Amino acid sequence: MSEAPWRVYIIETERGTLYTGITTSLERRLAEHAASDGRGARYFRFGSPRRLCYVECAEDRAAALRREAQIKRLPRRRKLELIAATPLAER
Repeated sequence: MSEAPWRVYIIETERGTLYTGITTSLERRLAEHAASDGRGARYFRFGSPRRLCYVECAEDRAAALRREAQIKRLPRRRKLELIAATPLAER
């Protein structure tokens, strides 16, 4: 049995901030973030997710965590460039 593929994602919030995370089930994780029952990240207690803006595949959990940390260190301008460089439908 093979593992589910890991994804690194960026969500824009209602406040316009960008949240970066990892998951093996994007649909489940997005539903958790949108839910008001506390299953999603604490980050969304102060502004609901507006839209998924970026997704990329990772080889395994370790690679996903490394890439997540790399993206989180980027300034906002570079994150927006990353989002703009690859339309979501192409991923």
